Amino acid sequence: MIPTTSVTAGNPAATQPCYGAEPAYTLCRWPAGADGALGAWIAVPSQRLPEAPPLIAVHGIKRSAMAMASGFAAAAAARGRVVVAPEFTKEAWPQYQQVVRQGRADKALLSLLAACRAAGFWHGGRLDLVGYSGGAQFAHRFAMLYPHLVGRLTLVAAGWYTFPDGAAFPYGLATRSDAAGRSAGFSAEFRAGFRTGHSAGCSEWGARMAEGLEAYLARPIRIVVGQSDTQSDEYLRRGGDLDAQQGCSRLQRAITYAAALRRAADARGIIPDIACAVLPGAGHDLQQCLGGHRLARLALGVATRLPCGVTNQAIPTHAPFTTTSKTEVTP
Repeated sequence: MIPTTSVTAGNPAATQPCYGAEPAYTLCRWPAGADGALGAWIAVPSQRLPEAPPLIAVHGIKRSAMAMASGFAAAAAARGRVVVAPEFTKEAWPQYQQVVRQGRADKALLSLLAACRAAGFWHGGRLDLVGYSGGAQFAHRFAMLYPHLVGRLTLVAAGWYTFPDGAAFPYGLATRSDAAGRSAGFSAEFRAGFRTGHSAGCSEWGARMAEGLEAYLARPIRIVVGQSDTQSDEYLRRGGDLDAQQGCSRLQRAITYAAALRRAADARGIIPDIACAVLPGAGHDLQQCLGGHRLARLALGVATRLPCGVTNQAIPTHAPFTTTSKTEVTP
């Protein structure tokens, strides 16, 4: 049984699972455990397919787990799928985006997944993972550490990424000693990574992620961003080397990261299923991105073509701030 509070229901009149009719679901609060276990909001469809994997939806730094669960609930219910939105509190996981810092957000999610399995929401195997903003930072680093657990990965409007290059973790995948030996093009910060705040052995996390890089690159990955997400705000990490590596806005960084992943896949003989999708009319705003179920359909993998209102960003060979590329609207 699931401990729940604050239960609300989706549209009870819906009888056919389709996006227009808003299929019925129940939105439940899974409280955090007294032992510090991760809490969550869970959307359970009225007609659940027991073998369907859950969609794990990770919030941004405003920590709006309920908005994540409700935002994907109807589209997931149309497929008989549960949505689990973990709630990383600021007190326990102040820098959950980086996965292995204080509180070990990765281990907290693994424990929550075990509880979901005990409750019958997950039967093992791969699950789909989507993250928004800071949640996208968490999602791609979690997937790099545990690629065997992730099926489809959808990264929405991340502020910055861990690249498959020679910068020190968390900017890239090198250890500090390796990065120091490949110093050309990287500042002291990029060679050192973050010196404080990680758990013991922090300099080896890049190497740990590098071990699973081929499996990560073989995943279906969608890097999604609003077409108007071009402004720098107080939450966007900036710096000379970071801007040179990734770009100066979330839009640039999404395109650049997708290109870097595809190049890394090509270099390893992997045929990538990696693309960058740009959402017209959306800035750095969760509700704008969720509008019309377009983001949900990308995260759930239900569209063989891009949903209406999503442009397919051509991924350039080089960074988008040095290469002009064309976008086309998919009808």
